[in-house]
Amino acid sequence: MAGTILDLTELEQALPPAAALIGLDLGTKTIGVAISDLGRRIASPLVLINRVKFTQDAEALIKLIGERQVAGIVIGLPLNMDGSEGPRAQATRAFVRNLLPKIEISVSFWDERLSTVAVTRTLLEADTSRKRRGELVDKMAAGFILQGALDRMQKLKRDRDEASDQTFGQI
Repeated sequence: MAGTILDLTELEQALPPAAALIGLDLGTKTIGVAISDLGRRIASPLVLINRVKFTQDAEALIKLIGERQVAGIVIGLPLNMDGSEGPRAQATRAFVRNLLPKIEISVSFWDERLSTVAVTRTLLEADTSRKRRGELVDKMAAGFILQGALDRMQKLKRDRDEASDQTFGQI
């Protein structure tokens, strides 16, 4: 069975109650990887994968997915500031298209506009050296992307629970 692309609402509903997600920040030279806790509340930067070729990049991700028993992937989609998709967004979609036949979990895209800017600003405020920032930024951007998606999923769940509580109260 191949993986599927789901929007975040569908992904949130398809997941088991306790399972981790990974977040990916797909760069041209590296892939930043973050992981959530089993309750999907907190994202933590995990690892930086140096990009080689698609096959090796996919194998490294598949290994992580298996080791961490990941139930889904949230990948940053680098949209232009006007919301349109440029070459980087198309490259990200192509990467996911090629990855899906190799995995059995779902993938959801997350608008990653300004994630690298936010992370870089945080690292600058922490007085991190240029060399260290280069090592951390993609991994932390993956955490930023995943945390945004986790926060949205928590809100979707709360909204759904409140709606069902109101429906139950009317019966």
